[in-house]
Amino acid sequence: MPPSASLLRTIAASGIAALLAHLGGCADAPDPGAGPVGSEGWLDGGSREKFATIAEHLGGFGDAMVMIGYRYSELYWAGEDRNWPYAAHQLEEMEETLELAIARRPKRAASSQHFLTVVIPEVAAAIESEDPQRFAAAFDTMTANCNACHAMEGMRWLQVRTPTVRATPWGAPR
Repeated sequence: MPPSASLLRTIAASGIAALLAHLGGCADAPDPGAGPVGSEGWLDGGSREKFATIAEHLGGFGDAMVMIGYRYSELYWAGEDRNWPYAAHQLEEMEETLELAIARRPKRAASSQHFLTVVIPEVAAAIESEDPQRFAAAFDTMTANCNACHAMEGMRWLQVRTPTVRATPWGAPR
C-alpha cells in the first residue's frame, strides 16, 4: 500500500523542520525563528528549542493510541448501527493516526505493519461489503490483533475489549 498523503506531509515537514533547525543552529548566522510565538508567546526560544517543544507536545505512540482507541470504539458502534460511511471514516482516521504515530516513533513500525497491510484492509473490505456478520468477524480479528501487538510490545496488561458503552452521542442517521 502506498504511503498516505498525511504520512508524506509528515515526512516532508520533518525534513523542512530539520533543515530549519540546522540553519538556525549555524554559529555565524542569526536564528530567524528566535523569539516567542503562539498564544501569549508560550513557544519561545530559538528554532531548535521550538521544534523540541513541538515534538514533545505531539507526543509519541501512547498519545496516538488514545485517539486510535476512540476511533476503535466509534468504528464498533458504526458497525452496530450499520452506518457504513461513518465506519469507513473511522477506519481511515485510525489508519492515518497510526501512520503519524509510526512517523513519530519508528521503533514501533515493525509491530504496526500487520495492521496497515492486513488488518485494516480486511476491516475495510468488511465495511465495503455492508455485511454485519463479516464486519463483526473482522472487528473481532482486529481486537485480537490489537492484543497480540500489545503483547509483542511487552504490554500484555493492556487488553483491548469490545466496547460496551457508547462514549459519544453519534449514531446512525434517522
